[in-house]
Amino acid sequence: MGKTVVDHYKQGRATRSRVLGEAHVARSEAEKTAFDEPFINLITEAAWGHVWSRNTISLRERSMLTIALLAGLGNDHELAMHIRATAQTGASEADVMEALLHVAIYAGVPRANQAIKIARETFAEMAKAKA
Repeated sequence: MGKTVVDHYKQGRATRSRVLGEAHVARSEAEKTAFDEPFINLITEAAWGHVWSRNTISLRERSMLTIALLAGLGNDHELAMHIRATAQTGASEADVMEALLHVAIYAGVPRANQAIKIARETFAEMAKAKA
C-alpha cells in the first residue's frame, strides 16, 4: 500500500476556516500581499495543516493550549483572536479560565491578569454580537 499524500496547505486552510471562521480567513487571504504571502502560506501549512489538523487531541484542547501559550507569552492580539475562536472549538469560558489559572502559576500573574482582561472583554463583545 502506498503512502497517502496530504496537501497540508489545503487541509490547513480548511482547519483554519473551521476554527477561526471562513470570514476571518477570507479577509486574511484578501489582504495578503506579495510580501506577506510566504508567511501566510507557512502558517496555513505548518500551524493549521500539520498541528491543528492532527486528530490526537480535540480542537477544544488545542484551543485551551493555544490560549495558555499565547497568554503566557504575552501575544495579546493573537489571544483575542483565539478567544473568539472558542465559539467554533467548543472551549467554554470556564475552560479558558482554567487555562489562564495555569498561566498565572506557570508564566506569571501579570501575564494572566492581562489575558483575563482580554478574555473578559472579548467574551463580552461576543455575547453582545450574539444578542
